[in-house]
Amino acid sequence: MKLTILGCYAATPRTLTNPTSQVLEIKNKLFLIDCGEGTQVQLRKNKIKFSKINHIFISHLHGDHLYGLIGTISTFSLLGRTTDLHIYGPKGIKELILLQLKLTESWTTYSLFFHELESKESEVIFEDTKVIVKTIPLKHRVYTNGFLFQEKPGDRKLNVEAVQQYDIHTAYYQKIKGGGDVTLDDGTVIENEKLSFDPIPAMSYAFCSDTVYHEAIIPIIKDVDVLYHESTFLESEAPLALKTLHSTAKEAAKIALKANAKHLVLGHYSTRYDGIERFKEEAAEIFPNVLLGDDGRSFEF
Repeated sequence: MKLTILGCYAATPRTLTNPTSQVLEIKNKLFLIDCGEGTQVQLRKNKIKFSKINHIFISHLHGDHLYGLIGTISTFSLLGRTTDLHIYGPKGIKELILLQLKLTESWTTYSLFFHELESKESEVIFEDTKVIVKTIPLKHRVYTNGFLFQEKPGDRKLNVEAVQQYDIHTAYYQKIKGGGDVTLDDGTVIENEKLSFDPIPAMSYAFCSDTVYHEAIIPIIKDVDVLYHESTFLESEAPLALKTLHSTAKEAAKIALKANAKHLVLGHYSTRYDGIERFKEEAAEIFPNVLLGDDGRSFEF
């Protein structure tokens, strides 16, 4: 599982910092999460192929998470895209994008599918044979969702020595990989555990931006492998975080600790600060495995 941070700063884009956008690669699929201004440029800088992005998830309708979307959609057309594109986001996102396409007479060369979200409860919004995506209802100034990406468990790994020892025909191999036992010609049942190894553990990633400290999300993200949680402010600005419905680095760490996450990635930093190292220092007082998100930074898990 690979996470590439395209942008992770709050509010407006600056010369050296970009608003929120990131790409998650999981089970050989690329998912674009949020699409602030400059996303196209960051995709190119990080050598991410536009054509591999078929699903875009928008957390909420604030500009620093959204204003790059219409440009990205239009560029896909200029590049001759023909593959369907699915967009998941709050109700209103379809009207917003289609109005811009209409008034600029920039209809796409491919089909656009909008999946508008209204529920305040966690729900499955995407699923295929390898990955499932659920919403994480957040608490912000407008309707906002985070997203939980979960790999589905893969097949078990064949124990070649064991199947050869029992002289098991290749016709049974797929059944074994699927977890099934095998009955020999003499009626002997060979348990699956003797014929296969556990699959590679399925991984999970939770994206939570923007939100005030909100413990209601903990049951949804319990035991997640990687948690990206907004940390707009340091603890010295905790009253401002509460007023604007954002979180501090320490609060992000508290969520990670209570959710038993394996890793915490910080982001959505306010640009009022000179640097971001203090965010890690404050979070590390609560939670040990802290990673600092930053524009252009990638993490592999």
